[in-house]
Amino acid sequence: MVGMLLCNRPWMYSAVDSNPLSVYVMHPFWNFVVKFLPTWLAPNLITFTGFMFLVLNFLMLAFYDFDFTASAAGHEHVPSWVWVAAGIFNFLAYTLDGVDGKQARRTNSSTPLGELFDHGLDSWACIFFVATVYSIFGRGDSGVGVATLYYILWVVLFSFILSHWEKYNTGILFLPWGYDISQVTISLIYLVTAVVGVETWYQPIVWHFLYRDLFTFMIVVCSFTVTVPMSLYNVLKGHRSKTLKHSSLYEAFLPFLSPVLLFVLSTTWVVFSPSNILNLQPRIFYLMVGTAFANVTCKLIVCQMSNTRCQALSWLLLPMTPVVLLAVTGVVANEVLLLYLWTAAVILAHIHYGVSVVQQLSSHFNILTFSLKKPNSD
Repeated sequence: MVGMLLCNRPWMYSAVDSNPLSVYVMHPFWNFVVKFLPTWLAPNLITFTGFMFLVLNFLMLAFYDFDFTASAAGHEHVPSWVWVAAGIFNFLAYTLDGVDGKQARRTNSSTPLGELFDHGLDSWACIFFVATVYSIFGRGDSGVGVATLYYILWVVLFSFILSHWEKYNTGILFLPWGYDISQVTISLIYLVTAVVGVETWYQPIVWHFLYRDLFTFMIVVCSFTVTVPMSLYNVLKGHRSKTLKHSSLYEAFLPFLSPVLLFVLSTTWVVFSPSNILNLQPRIFYLMVGTAFANVTCKLIVCQMSNTRCQALSWLLLPMTPVVLLAVTGVVANEVLLLYLWTAAVILAHIHYGVSVVQQLSSHFNILTFSLKKPNSD
């Protein structure tokens, strides 16, 4: 069905990247790197490998710092080699995310599947990136509280979906400046942490302003002073000039309904949890929220690629509503078990959705996901 939607409408990848770091530094670097890749290497395999580096970082830090306390004073810290690996893996993931499109154009293999595969995995990568970075500061006295990080995660998630909301309305993907800057900066911070130790981040930068405060300040300010205003400006400008793909502001803002409802449901669970579930299991709760958000975002990406109307409500929110009610009312005594079961269900549902869409597109366009060969060809 997804293949039919994309086939019946003209497809062209349209994106604008005006970030000076990206234009003058990273793109020349990626153009250099892609020359070393064999021409038989499928772009989607590059995309997936980069994504798995971020998953590996998440799992590696989960092993050494599951509850985000390892960086606090008095706790056994994450080994230095882990931070070195995290820095290398993060930069490799960023690099592969930059060269996959260039490899597609180089091998003349650009397809709607490639765009969906790339941006779909990017939407899920948000949670793995944020949770791994959190381990640098942790939740100690000099760290960031789990509730604060929860809202920071939502700032990152909404910043991500804004770009695809813009494309849903304008037909152009405006790549956010914060992405390139954050990826390079965090890769370096991982490496610096390996050398100087997490104790360095305990020290104030000036007066009582700590590095954790700078971390929070940069994310929030970048989002609300750059990302949000520019997205709103681009869409409202299109509305005034009657160039939007959707006729009314209601239709234009419809994609936000499911993400907002997801925020309301998850925040209700956080605020009214009888056992303070976010404090008990922050990593699993973040993973649940980030995965559910990725599922909602992927459906928006399909709609903006196929020029179809965004569905008002994601079906995943329907079973989540009674789950949250069971948790906050105390009907289910073991709230941690409920969270684990629901997180597993969300992950499986998202993987099932992703695999189904990829299979439909591969079958419809007669292409292989991880190979440039044609199906049934020698």
